[in-house]
Amino acid sequence: MANSNSGDSVVDRVLRLIAAFPEGVTALQLSELAARAGLPLTTAHRLVRQLAGHGVFEVGPGGSISLGLRLWELANRSSPTLELREAALPFMEDIQQVLNQNVNLAVLDGREALFVERLSRRGSVANRAQVAGRMPAHVSSAGLVLMAHQPAAVQAEYVESFSDPTGRLAGEDLRVLLGEAAREGFAQLAGVVDPDTWGIAVPVLDRRKRAVAALGVVVPLREMRLQALVPVLQTAARGIGRRLGEARETAVIHSTEGL
Repeated sequence: MANSNSGDSVVDRVLRLIAAFPEGVTALQLSELAARAGLPLTTAHRLVRQLAGHGVFEVGPGGSISLGLRLWELANRSSPTLELREAALPFMEDIQQVLNQNVNLAVLDGREALFVERLSRRGSVANRAQVAGRMPAHVSSAGLVLMAHQPAAVQAEYVESFSDPTGRLAGEDLRVLLGEAAREGFAQLAGVVDPDTWGIAVPVLDRRKRAVAALGVVVPLREMRLQALVPVLQTAARGIGRRLGEARETAVIHSTEGL
């Protein structure tokens, strides 16, 4: 793969263009896209033109550039999150029917919680988590409970490299929060992302007891009902884990039948 003068490959440059779109922004002008990707304008123009021919980008009126449907199609065709979302959605819908509030599903990607599904209704409290959005693990209850179920070495590295620019949370505080989440089987954060909201999340465990996802809710801060909310979430998480196991067993059977 050909490299640029800076040493980065074509793949590097393409991925930087795709990742340059900030959360919630659907279109950018070429000059802004190039600047955000750290690429020369001529390089960005050439790559966008080539990728638009394959449906990865779309060029709209006035030269605005957006991500194309082809990219969405490819990403969703065999994404590992599809199986997770399909297993979780019925349980998430049941929880939302009862609470009439936000329900989130997240996975851990490095040191961040990546949200793969979110259900909300009109009248529910503010929820900063967006589908395909990320938050540092310590900022969301979902990220916190996922990090609490990682190997001790992973947790230690996260705590040692942790820094909170607000100064509200120290490394030792984070260590305590992780220990509580691992011991109690859920994580809660009140007023961290939004002063009026309260997040509670539980891990979704596979048959090897590994945390593959986190199921959480965001409710008004005044609704401090742990005794009611946590059992509901844990029951749903167990159901999601069972459905994931059944889906994977079915996939294995189908693959062996074709041999």
